[in-house]
Amino acid sequence: MRAGFVASLAVGALLLPGCIRLKNPPDATALKGEGLPKVVVPDKWVSPAGPGDTTDNWLTSFHDDQLTAAVAEAITNNPDVQVGAARVEQAMLYAKLAGAQLYPSVDLLAKGGGGLGGDSTGLTGAVLRAAWELDLWGRVRYGRAAAREDARSAEADFEYARQSMAAAVAKSWFLATEAGLQAEVARGSIREGDQLVSLAETRSRVGVGNDEDVYVARANVGTYRDTLRELEQARENAIRALELLMGHYPAAAAAVTPQLPGQPDVVPSGLPSTLLERRPDVIAAERRVAAAFNRVHEAKAARLPSISLTGGVSAISSDLFLLKNRDNPVWNYGASLLMPLFRGGALKTQVEIRTAEQKQAVAAYASVGLRAFGEVETALSAENAARERERILAQTLADNQRAYDVVQTQFKVGSTDLRYVSQRQLALNATRSGLVRMQAEQRVQRVNLHLALGGSFEQKQQP
Repeated sequence: MRAGFVASLAVGALLLPGCIRLKNPPDATALKGEGLPKVVVPDKWVSPAGPGDTTDNWLTSFHDDQLTAAVAEAITNNPDVQVGAARVEQAMLYAKLAGAQLYPSVDLLAKGGGGLGGDSTGLTGAVLRAAWELDLWGRVRYGRAAAREDARSAEADFEYARQSMAAAVAKSWFLATEAGLQAEVARGSIREGDQLVSLAETRSRVGVGNDEDVYVARANVGTYRDTLRELEQARENAIRALELLMGHYPAAAAAVTPQLPGQPDVVPSGLPSTLLERRPDVIAAERRVAAAFNRVHEAKAARLPSISLTGGVSAISSDLFLLKNRDNPVWNYGASLLMPLFRGGALKTQVEIRTAEQKQAVAAYASVGLRAFGEVETALSAENAARERERILAQTLADNQRAYDVVQTQFKVGSTDLRYVSQRQLALNATRSGLVRMQAEQRVQRVNLHLALGGSFEQKQQP
């Protein structure tokens, strides 16, 4: 009997090499053709872009150690990132669980205890049983492959979530810094306004001015003070948002650098044709298509017969009954065939459901791919526009400053009135504020570009 059991296992081992080979899911090229048939990818980006391949470790290009430390804290402490890490761990365990079905299952049942065997049957002994389903058609292997692709998709999603978190912290950092700089612009306006109030009061006392100028000057200062308070509140809110990303209590107490970092060099943007192979969210969508592909074939294999090998050994005795004379222990082995004949169309419908899921996954891949192209072109265009606008605003600021100095001198000598001075001051302050805004916008768009290109904020480990 032992020899028969061994022979049964040997038959299974001989059958396994004859199992069908799994079909491979569509590769990146085939997937692009199926999901994006009408998209003609250009040889280079339409918007002006830097030459060379996309590089990683973009965070260090801003040369701000405090910003780098803030990103590290967010990656470590942010609950959303921790949720993503747990999802990856869960997906990997599901993949491990799916692969367990490829191996034999072994169970042991033992009975004993007291004169009556512990349950009044009088039986004592043990049964060791093994069962093994031969995966002739690949059903289990397709299921395992699908679970592995799910795990790879979760890993890519997690990587994109980490990159998105780093980008969110950097943009929040720049916005908080910008709010502080805007507050400084408002404080400068208040100082200039106070000087005009003092001058208007002096002119009124000596009789070359009037009380209206004094009230107008004071009203302008009041407007600037209100603007300053609004900007201070905006800065506190920006710091609170940053603290939440870092996993801290939102106390508006985080220290943010007072100046924006210098603008890094032009980003190497790579080629549009390689974007879909680089971005983690696109890779995740591609892996979901592969998982759906494997589940279609898993469902198809479930319609075919399944063969299982079984074997076991038992040793049983009784204090109450006289058992039939036999060898003890007893060996047994065998095989079973299960062929689905009629399930009310359930198995066929399951194949159709999995096929529809694969179509959905392909469409989702196309959506993510198109969004990736759009985000790169938008970020390139926005950064170029912000850079040009900064140059324009810098020249405009210089002209407004000269114009303000001229009218201020004219007001001091009595050749113009306060209204014209106030107009020039408003124009000057608006230009100062606009220039700060554009400088911050450049850095925000630079971060958006890094995220859109799929470049990591960390130095990638060499394999």
